[in-house]
Amino acid sequence: MTYQVLAYYYFTAVENPHLEVSRHLEFIQGKDICCRVYISHEGINGQMSASIEDSQAYQEWLKSDPRFKDVVFKIHTHTDHAFPRAAVKFREQLVAIDEKVDMALTGEHIPPEKWKEMLQNRDEKTLLLDVRNNYEWEIGHFEGAELPKLESFRQFPQYARQLKQSCDPKQTKVMMYCTGGIRCELYSAMLKKEGFEQVYQLDGGIINYGLKEGHDQWRGKLFVFDDRLAVPIDEKIDEVISCCRHCEAPSDIYYNCANMDCNELFLACPECAEKLKGCCCEQCVQTSRLRPYEKKNRPKPFRRAHFYESKGTAE
Repeated sequence: MTYQVLAYYYFTAVENPHLEVSRHLEFIQGKDICCRVYISHEGINGQMSASIEDSQAYQEWLKSDPRFKDVVFKIHTHTDHAFPRAAVKFREQLVAIDEKVDMALTGEHIPPEKWKEMLQNRDEKTLLLDVRNNYEWEIGHFEGAELPKLESFRQFPQYARQLKQSCDPKQTKVMMYCTGGIRCELYSAMLKKEGFEQVYQLDGGIINYGLKEGHDQWRGKLFVFDDRLAVPIDEKIDEVISCCRHCEAPSDIYYNCANMDCNELFLACPECAEKLKGCCCEQCVQTSRLRPYEKKNRPKPFRRAHFYESKGTAE
């Protein structure tokens, strides 16, 4: 069966987000939909897998609300659901940043075709900034992009303040990108607040770029926060640029450490994963709280809701 995988977000005032959560749950009830949707006073941020019929029904239903009529859905197809269940929740912040952001300051949205042209013509005064996590960057990124050295993107406001010490905010052209575009909405505004005048963000993120321009200027694969974990941005090109943590063989397969007190997300080749029983290191192999290793070509991410009867403990 073919499923559509949707990625979307939209910033708009939502007076009663808890009511919107209830409305979503009511609409989804009985439909072939699995999702992870967050709703706040700021708007909506969603990812969903659904049958083609129910996907189209949801898109039409959401756009029928005047507040969400301009939402843009980025759509891929997949042979299975990309999410384990339907989860719709209230969140205080659509992106965890812990700082008030002036959304009127967001960077200029650049469509994929112009972004590709800007990549090809960028000079030494252009900073290509990847605002994703290290594990996202590791399996794929635009050629020549810089990854901020941050433990958490809650530290981005501090990074923005420090960046103007090394880059002239009036002369530096900042090109910023993320997976689907939502993080750039906030982080670009923070750079503008700090005085950076030329801030550009990839409209629709890497997902939209792959759909419109394919693999050009891109290396590797795209990390996605669902059961697929790593996907090509262009289905015609399957490039691996990352390596197994243990033997350094090429691999873009992510595992959660089988040690239930670790659960670290790490890259491994199938041979090393089997040898170390799905663990990230020898030390974790020796612990008592281990999930049984299941040999799969593409293991799904760790789920706490799953119970292993043999261990008598929850994952």
